[in-house]
Amino acid sequence: MKINSVIAGICLFFTSLFSCQQKGDFKSVSAEEFSSIIANPDVQRLDVRTVAEYSEDHIPGSININVLDKEFPAMADSTLQKEKPVALYCRSGKRSKKAAVILSEKGYKVYELDKGFNAWQEAGEKVEK
Repeated sequence: MKINSVIAGICLFFTSLFSCQQKGDFKSVSAEEFSSIIANPDVQRLDVRTVAEYSEDHIPGSININVLDKEFPAMADSTLQKEKPVALYCRSGKRSKKAAVILSEKGYKVYELDKGFNAWQEAGEKVEK
């Protein structure tokens, strides 16, 4: 009987440990999928790279909020509309996944460009300076 309690306790511990690691609910998409998603004018386009990276070139119509800025969540809330989906990207996909977790946990519907702006350019998609 005591062993069953220990096993149950261990199972409960691991279940709670892994459930705490739940990441936000967002969808990572290819450059092709991202292109069709942002064709919808209701979708907000968000570049989460630095201002310097954004000013070099970016996806047309995107706004820039640096995810590495400690004020990112507050700036996103004051800039974005929660009732409209957000399509976001960074250079390679790492920072955008971080931003996608933050925004989806705040209640935004998020699409994240897997492999980032690099994949967008490799696919020959349109960019602007």
